[in-house]
Amino acid sequence: MDFQQLIVAHLLAISMALVLDAIIGDPVNWPHPVRWFGRWISFIDKRLNQGKFQRMNGLFLVLSMVVWCFVLPLALLIALYEISYWIGIIVEGIMIATTISTKSLGEAAYKVALPLQKGDLQEARFQVGMIVGRDTDHLDESEIARATVETVAENTSDGITAPLFFAFVLGGAGAFFYRSINTCDSMVGYKNPMYEKFGYFSAKLDDWLNFIPSRLTAFIMVISNVMHSEFTAKHVFSIIKRDAPKHPSPNSGYGESAVAALLGIQLGGRNTYKGIVSNRAKMGDPLYSLNVSHIFKTVQVMKRTVWCTWFFYLIGGILIGITYTWS
Repeated sequence: MDFQQLIVAHLLAISMALVLDAIIGDPVNWPHPVRWFGRWISFIDKRLNQGKFQRMNGLFLVLSMVVWCFVLPLALLIALYEISYWIGIIVEGIMIATTISTKSLGEAAYKVALPLQKGDLQEARFQVGMIVGRDTDHLDESEIARATVETVAENTSDGITAPLFFAFVLGGAGAFFYRSINTCDSMVGYKNPMYEKFGYFSAKLDDWLNFIPSRLTAFIMVISNVMHSEFTAKHVFSIIKRDAPKHPSPNSGYGESAVAALLGIQLGGRNTYKGIVSNRAKMGDPLYSLNVSHIFKTVQVMKRTVWCTWFFYLIGGILIGITYTWS
């Protein structure tokens, strides 16, 4: 398979993955690679997160993910492409589909928004507690909406466009590897006494892997949604430049500040985690009070961003193919 065929294969696999995800999503009872990643991480965590060499043991966890989630899937795909070009594309498309979550993320947001719309705060608090780590028992409508909007904004990159970036660059094995490291970070990448050493390499590698995708996602988020916003692209980009670096994560602030600027709302502020107060940097200007409508708007921002990302890679792949032909 030459370079042009490889690009076409990646683009077809990505297209297939987006269609599969839009139709099927992540059925609860189906086997899912992220659950497999989680079991392996828990297995290593219980056995190696102790003793004098916790940081090196954490490096072993990351290196094991390289083997299980990149080398072996890559070997499988190479073998399948040798058997049949189209079998390779189908399997790669299914692999990529398992790493993205457009439908499930939207559904999770709607599970919060619909009871909130009906005034059922108790159910809305329960549902938002399923997707955020903060305490939700006493949140009002505005805070429930903020928690949901922040989750969708951040996970647009982590859960969809970043895996697509690595799928475009490295194929299905790249998407698998990205999701495995992202899962490592979500499970052990905490700055607390239990994980500050063991989760060090997981957190750092996740930051490095997300550096380009998070910024690219914010850019595409703006250009794909600014026509639906009352604010200019110049204004939105100025808010991102001002506020994104304030976020404790070097990458998460880009999606959150972009959504905040597009909708004229303010994200961040006071959160509590198991009763402990955490004051997060604020993103955007509070031109409008947060309410349930902003959840629906944020889901639409996410969907436009995802499909514009697909179009961006489609055009990019065509241009790369043309350049390769000319060279």
